[in-house]
Amino acid sequence: MTKQKRIALIAHDNLKPIIIDWCKDNKSILERHFLCGTGTTAKMIADQTGLPVYAYNSGPLGGDQQIGSRIVEGDIDIVIFFSDPLKAQPHDPDVKALLRIAQVYNIPIANNVATADFLIESKFMNEEYDKKIPGLQEQARFPS
Repeated sequence: MTKQKRIALIAHDNLKPIIIDWCKDNKSILERHFLCGTGTTAKMIADQTGLPVYAYNSGPLGGDQQIGSRIVEGDIDIVIFFSDPLKAQPHDPDVKALLRIAQVYNIPIANNVATADFLIESKFMNEEYDKKIPGLQEQARFPS
């Protein structure tokens, strides 16, 4: 990972105001990084904070999958995903797939404000980080 991190910002509907407030509170840090997110969340954060946030599709329309593919391609370093643990989501399989692929690729994931606070205040936010992907290199070899 380079010094400038590529951060995906995602929130379920009930938690959009919380991620917006979190982004406002951390604007001075976030503005040094590349931000993207699922459609509605990205647009709301950009509109209410002034931060530039690249918008993929909304989650139910494939945005979670788009971000997952960007992880596989090496284009996302961190996922901030404020998910609602108290409400079933119609696109839950997409959410699980995104979280699974982030775990496979050793991507830091914050699913609540406390974890996001710890992550964004980490010393690694402002320096390069040599991220290892355990087990993936061995599995990526083609048979002889």
